[in-house]
Order: sequence, then C-alpha cells, then structure tokens
Amino acid sequence: MSRGAGRAGQGQPWPRRGQRCGSLQRLPSGRSRVPGTRAGMGDRCTARRQRRRRLQRGSRLSGGDEAVGAKRPRCSQGLVGTEDRTDLGGSAPILRLPPELLDHIVSFLPVRDVVALGQTCRSLRQACDTEGVWRRVCRRLCPRLRQEGTAGAHPWKRAAILNYTKGLYFQTFGGRRRYLSKSVAPLLSHGYRKFLPTKEHVFVLDHGGTLFLLRNALVASAPGHLQWKRACRCVVLCRNAKDFTTDPRSDAGYRKYVYVLAAREPVAGAGRACDCVEVYLQSSGQRVFKMTFHAAMRFRQLVLVGQETERALLLLTEEGKIYSLLVNETQLDQPRSYTVQLALRKVSRCLPHLAVRAMASNQSSAAFLTDKGALYFEVHAPGVYRDLFGTLQAFDPLDLQMPLALPLPAKVLSCALGYNHLGLLDEFGRLFMQGSNRYGQLGTGDRIDRGEPALVHGLKCPLDVWCGLNHSLALLRSRELGQAVLGCGCGAGGRLPGWPKGSATFVKLQVKCLYLLSSHDIEGGPAYRELPPSRAPPRPESPGAQACEQYLSQLQGCPTLAGRLAKVREAVGALALPPCQKDFLWQALELIRRSARPRTPPACS
Repeated sequence: MSRGAGRAGQGQPWPRRGQRCGSLQRLPSGRSRVPGTRAGMGDRCTARRQRRRRLQRGSRLSGGDEAVGAKRPRCSQGLVGTEDRTDLGGSAPILRLPPELLDHIVSFLPVRDVVALGQTCRSLRQACDTEGVWRRVCRRLCPRLRQEGTAGAHPWKRAAILNYTKGLYFQTFGGRRRYLSKSVAPLLSHGYRKFLPTKEHVFVLDHGGTLFLLRNALVASAPGHLQWKRACRCVVLCRNAKDFTTDPRSDAGYRKYVYVLAAREPVAGAGRACDCVEVYLQSSGQRVFKMTFHAAMRFRQLVLVGQETERALLLLTEEGKIYSLLVNETQLDQPRSYTVQLALRKVSRCLPHLAVRAMASNQSSAAFLTDKGALYFEVHAPGVYRDLFGTLQAFDPLDLQMPLALPLPAKVLSCALGYNHLGLLDEFGRLFMQGSNRYGQLGTGDRIDRGEPALVHGLKCPLDVWCGLNHSLALLRSRELGQAVLGCGCGAGGRLPGWPKGSATFVKLQVKCLYLLSSHDIEGGPAYRELPPSRAPPRPESPGAQACEQYLSQLQGCPTLAGRLAKVREAVGALALPPCQKDFLWQALELIRRSARPRTPPACS
C-alpha cells in the first residue's frame, strides 16, 4: 500500500473514470495531493492540478470565504459537534437567510405550500407575500403572462391564484346517466371571469379580455332536452372583450346569438380607439353584425331585454349612465348596413345624480344597482309586476321604463333577477327574497308570495345568489358545510340534484364538483360587515306544540316505515334550523331508510 493510500486511510482503490476523487489535503510545501495517487499516472494528475489551480484562482477572484483547499471544520463519523453547529448554520432558522435568497427558495414551492407557509408566523407571511415571490410563481404557472395590471394591492398574487384555481367541469343532473367529467379548458386563459352555456356550446371570458368558444360533444337526448358531455376543443372567439351576454331567458334553447362588448384599436393609426358590440352566431361562432360607437363613449356592461323582434340592448357606461338601442334579431343575418339610434335610458334621465354600478335583466324586467346601494326596477309585463309586487296599482302600461325604487334598510351589494322573483344581498350578508313563491323558490319555508323583500333565515353571508325560472341557488362557505351549493324551489328536470320533488327551504345539493366554473379572485367577492346588535333579526317562527302533536299523530297513522320517514323528513323541513343541521338530519334519515331495506338471503348451493 502506497504512502498516499495510507494517508487516505484504509487503502481505497484508484477512482475510475467519471468518479470523483477524495478530499484534497494541503501539504506544507504548498502543493496539493489527491489521496490514493499512484505513480505512472502523471498526465492525469497534471490535468487535475491544472483544474484545481483554475478553481482556486476563480475562488480568490470572487472573494469567497471558502476557497478550494481552505481549511474546513471536520466532523467525526459524520456528526457535527456543538461548537461547529453555529459556524455551519445547521440549526440556524430559515429567516437568517438573505431576503433575496429566501424569496428565490419560496418561489419554487407550489401555490398551496406558499399560502400554508405564510400562515405560520408573521415573518414568513411577509416573506411569502412579496411581489417578487408571486411574480416568479405566476411566470412558472403561465409563462405567456409577462405583465399584470396595476389593479389591487397584489397584482401578481391575484394573477397567480387566478390561474392556479381555474377549473372547468361538467356534471349532469338529469337523466339516467349522472357523471362528472373534466372539460378541455383553455390553457392560455388568464383565469375565468364569466361563464355562459348556450344551445350547443359554452363561452368563457377570462380576466385578460379573451372570449373562448368551447365546442361541445352533445349526448343524444329527447327533443327539447339538451345534455352536454364535455368540451372537445376550444377556439378564441374575440379579444379585448369587456362583457358578453345572450338571450335573458333561462332556457338555453333560445340563445341563438351572442352579443360581445369589445374595445377596438384604430387600424394603422387612423382615428381613435372605440368600443363596439359584435354579434356572433352561437352555433358556428361566425360574426353576423357589428355596431361601432363614438370614441368618447366607453362602456363596461351590456344586457338584453325583450323579445326577438323588439330586443332592447342596454349599455352601461364607465360614468354610470345607461343607454339603450333597439335590435331586431330576425334581420341580423341579412347582409345590409343601417344606423341605430342610441338613446339615454329613463333611469339616467330621471335620476342624473345617481351612478349605476351593475345591471341585471330578464325577458320582461331589468334591475339597476347604484354605487350607493339603491335598487331600481323596470317591469314591462303586468303579470311579472303582479308576481313581484303583489298588486297592479302603480303599473303604467304606457310608461314601461319608469324606474321603481325598492326600499331596503341596508345597502345592497348584489342582485339576482329571475323570471318572477329576485334575490338581494345586503352589506351585512343577509339574503332577501321577493316575488312569486309558487314552487318555494324564495326559500322561506312556505309557498306564500312576497310583495316586499323577505329575510331568509338560516342562510348567513352567501358568496353568490342566482335566480332561475322557478328555483334559486346560493353558494355558501361555512365551517359546518365547507363550500356547498344550496338550492330551493322546483326540483324537476335536475334543477335541484338530490331533491327531485323540490324544497321550500334552502337545502344542500348533491353536487360532486363544487363549481362548473371555478376561479378565485382575491380582489373580488362581497365584503360584509358585522350586523349591529340593535338590528339583529328576530328568531324565526318554529312550529308550536300543536303542530308537533299533529306530526306525531300523523306518524302513528303511517303503517309503513317509509311513510314515517317521509313524514319526519317533512317535519324537519318545517323546523327553523340552520341548513347544516337540516342536512345532517336528512342524511341520517336516509341512512336509516337504507339500512331498513330487507336483504335477500343468499342462495343455497
């Protein structure tokens, strides 16, 4: 065994080609020697010495503290002593790292881990909330996104979460086959902002102003009943889009055209940029009509009201004014050009001091929400007016555009307008319903119509409310239910999954996937306030002792177990309980019903 091998200890063999040598040892003469060096290998040793000299020269030029060949603390059998731990930083916290290095390390974590790490302590929250971290995370998620708008306090964090949480799923509610499938979502979209299914396809608008057309693969179904299976491919329909809408009726079979509000830049520097409304045929995505407005008018939202022959297009400007024009959809596909007149709506002429913030519409009515939280209505049909307000006393058939104020004790944040009922969310997170309650679509526990806004008990701080033809949906997030979709009203045709007979109260729906469309925006969402104790609502009325005795007598008269369980289910629905407690009792009754089924004995062999 050579001298070098003895110093290396235990006579290790010469490393093969491609393997690394042992640690370098510094000799008193200033030369370096590799343990295990053999005689007769001068060329290889010379090459290694040259590489070491280059590394040493580079370490001296860079000014590093640990140069190649510098003396390092040694450890015995791989264990570092107590004195060396402070020098090596083995137990030093991660917060002692430089801020730039810490941001670089955190940016390689997934979004879920970055959010979880920021919830551990205040220092890590500040480190995980910097724009540099979220810029790197966002560019890793969507490399094509190079610049984000300045809206909000954390634009890059908002962009990263929008693209991380976006998802598109299809779930069938009616028919024999009920399945959940993940759709072909547009990969280049900047989150999802608005979602709209039509007769044959699905339209998705992202936060970057790009409108996507998702072509569907239809499932064979009965006439008049359409079923979407999945989105097979997506096409970019329009860019720089601000908003889009279609026929306001709840049935998707009426949605023949899609109206898109977009901003158009001047061609070759001629003129100024202007807004326009482009009309597309939903079956093929072909543009059939285009309306261009003056460059001084800037719009942000559009809705449709009325029938096909006398369709009223309402446009909301950035200053809060509403303009309207008449469109005849039966003549849109004709190749001709004509001029339409844009007129100021009566709600803006009668109330010029109010700025409208949002609009909602239906076939025969429209709602306008101002920036101060006031709500005004336009009702064009006497039947809808009677369902909404319970009387025809103030209805004027000669002046259908007269705005009607809806009195509410608090500021309204959002409004959902159905065919003959509506839902309102105020600043304290309370839900008010008004209109026809023939199918229990108001969620008040009965089927009595309401001519004024009625408070829905047991539903606190919903994220969103939607009103349909004869049913209503609410998106709720709570500690008991988590994130769930609640519904009430008519349950026919799969309107309320799990409740085919409907419900007069808001019940939890059996939705496997929470969102058909999901994209979380940290800048959006209603900001509710705490309700003052003096304005707390009274406790809801519950069935008294006489009603409970009637339910008990009816239970005794039921000869079968299924009838008794159905009666108990009805009694639970009449009780003034929170939705989570009602859902628990209904699920418990369903488990009891399933366990009481007679089991068939096994066949004898």
